[in-house]
Amino acid sequence: MDLLHTTDRSVDDARDRLLALSHAIHGDAEVGFEEHTSSRRVADALDQAGFAVTHGVGDLDTAVVAESGDGPLTVVICAEYDALPGIGHACGHNIIAAAAVGAGLALAPLADELGLRVRVLGTPAEEGGGGKVLMLRQGDFDGAHLAMMVHPAPYESSTIPTLAVRHVDVRFRGTSAHASAFPELGVNAADALTVAQVALGLLRQHIRPQDRIHGIVTDGGDAPNIVPERAAGQWYARAADLEALDELYPKVLRCFEAGALATGAEVVFDEPGPAYTEFRHDPDLVAVWEQQATAVGRTLPTAALDPRLAGSTDMANVSLGMPAIHPMLAIQADGAVNHQPGFTAACITADADRAVRDGAAAMARTAVAAATDARVRERLLRRRYRAAEDPYLDRV
Repeated sequence: MDLLHTTDRSVDDARDRLLALSHAIHGDAEVGFEEHTSSRRVADALDQAGFAVTHGVGDLDTAVVAESGDGPLTVVICAEYDALPGIGHACGHNIIAAAAVGAGLALAPLADELGLRVRVLGTPAEEGGGGKVLMLRQGDFDGAHLAMMVHPAPYESSTIPTLAVRHVDVRFRGTSAHASAFPELGVNAADALTVAQVALGLLRQHIRPQDRIHGIVTDGGDAPNIVPERAAGQWYARAADLEALDELYPKVLRCFEAGALATGAEVVFDEPGPAYTEFRHDPDLVAVWEQQATAVGRTLPTAALDPRLAGSTDMANVSLGMPAIHPMLAIQADGAVNHQPGFTAACITADADRAVRDGAAAMARTAVAAATDARVRERLLRRRYRAAEDPYLDRV
């Protein structure tokens, strides 16, 4: 019990620094793979606390790997810090980053006593770029026995409903022509995209209730009097798990191919990042989290979350390789939800600051409790993650 109180005191002693970090990242609002200032802030905070820090790892300039301790049980704590285009930190990744640093600061002085290796990973581009998947592939999670992070939301939950997702960029190429004088010479790429969107709308009648197809048009031509020779968009296809996604995704692509066939345009597909999988919540770690989150003052719901609240995260890919949790911390946002401007504003309020403190303390407590529970510790130690042994990396 003393160790749990020690982590609380460490987080509280660092509170002002953690909140300053959260607010600074919120003000930076850098999108995926461009989080140069934000990742540097995280790296510097850990370096100042005595962690061995690498800023810029492999091919990822904005990734961070920080370690303290050399015990046999490796705990990974994930920090995110990418913002959304146009609306900034509307998913609260500033809170995630600061809470991860706080948990790391609290655990590092106890690493030797607990037999821990504490690894804080700064993971770029969660919003579609798949930074954690890329870090899995390049070995940054190798040796880990468990991983955790927290995430702000308009609700509290020890687990998160998730969907597997693939991202696809679509580009049509046609032939330009004068839209009035010589329209018969044109091949309208925008028409191809329109046909594709109609096909997608019709497809929605024949997909599973939890499946999702959504996207935006990013290019529709240059001027009304020029037949558009190009059109483009970005789309997501989501399903309950990788198996269901493997069934849905080709149907989505065929809708775009139908647009090309109908108009005579050419279509090209590009996946800008890896697929995200379904999430497997580790029951032992969830139970430990619930106990420790309650101890720091969080109020957990008594009813299960509506599965329609599902999003997607690259932390799900991590959960297929090792025991992992991804609890949600409620912050008051006056009715706003994630990915709305109102939620951006809510992520630097007093309630958001409390989530930083509580998230850091509860994660640190969870690591301590898992490390000192003989049954849980023994189970975790039985398997050490190796990217070379991960069968899912080849599928995403």
